[in-house]
Amino acid sequence: MLRAFLLAVALATTCWMTAAPAADNTAPVSPAEQTAPYNVGESVRMVHPPVARNWRGARTEALITRIWYPVAPASAEHAHDIGAPGDPIFAGHQIADDNTPLSDARPKYPLLLLSHGTGGSADDLDWLAAALAANGYIVAGVNHPGNNALEPLAREGFYLWWERATDVSEVLDNLLADPTLGARIDTQRIGAVGFSLGGYTVLELAGARTRLQHFQDFCASPAADAICKPPETAHLKNDGPTPASFSPQTQASMTRAGDSYRDPRIKAVFAIAPALGEAFDATSFAEVDIPVLLAAGTQDPVAPVATNIQRIAGLLPRAQVNMAPGAVHYTFMDDCLPRAADHLAMLCKDPEGVNRDAVHAQTIAWALGFFTTALPGGPL
Repeated sequence: MLRAFLLAVALATTCWMTAAPAADNTAPVSPAEQTAPYNVGESVRMVHPPVARNWRGARTEALITRIWYPVAPASAEHAHDIGAPGDPIFAGHQIADDNTPLSDARPKYPLLLLSHGTGGSADDLDWLAAALAANGYIVAGVNHPGNNALEPLAREGFYLWWERATDVSEVLDNLLADPTLGARIDTQRIGAVGFSLGGYTVLELAGARTRLQHFQDFCASPAADAICKPPETAHLKNDGPTPASFSPQTQASMTRAGDSYRDPRIKAVFAIAPALGEAFDATSFAEVDIPVLLAAGTQDPVAPVATNIQRIAGLLPRAQVNMAPGAVHYTFMDDCLPRAADHLAMLCKDPEGVNRDAVHAQTIAWALGFFTTALPGGPL
């Protein structure tokens, strides 16, 4: 599966700056049938920040981080799927055997930090992370506490969105100090990519400031749309927090909602189907001075285009914007296995005429083109 995407990338990368892929979503084909320069290894880190902070009601008080990294192209690989043992959901890419070392083809590699969507996990974006690693990036995806598929959703984890940026920065701290990876990261070439609420997260890391009251006013108005109550709210034990139920830690976090979470080590960000456009106002992006790429599907019902990507683009006119015709929100998640597709239609089913693999291939091409330009430094 992944190889098919990567074969498509060589040609697609040459036209990544176009506004959108072909309307029929036919996957581009590389006439040279080129393969990516690396195989892909994976590892996991349990990050324990040195200073305790609000873990948003999470059962696991650690930042569980999936890392994809380039390994030698001759490395032995094996297949793996994603999900619970015996009941996987997504078709994973081929990965190198355990303990395969980072490729020694280059002394240092650029790093991309990955932020997943509400109630998801870093593995949901395996299709993208693995493709980036196969093209010479170290990719690290944190599972945000209280808001991931590895444990029950917590109300605070669901609603205290601004805390997510701190998760990413703390993972970055840990990776730079990591005895295996730290010396191999090119600190001048660090970027971030996020999907849905992860798209909002990477915009915060770029310097965007949340305007919580603006979002609350929007959701209390007749203009309120699907972004005010995402599908994942159905998995919360209580519909949402109320002021009477706020813990002191939650109250303290809410006072920080409008703070800057800019991480100056991050030099460029790519937000895919970004959510919470109405949590930004005309002043929110005044401090954003790094390259930003935005992408979404034109038929997104979860993060509606008008109130999310288009609103953000209007407030951030320097951003590049790419649209995938006909694609919906979950088109940007991994390919579902047939058994999962039968009972997870919301995640797995795309509109007629939309080829998920083709949208993935085009998105990989956009990402590679963008980060090659925004994080310059020679061939990978």
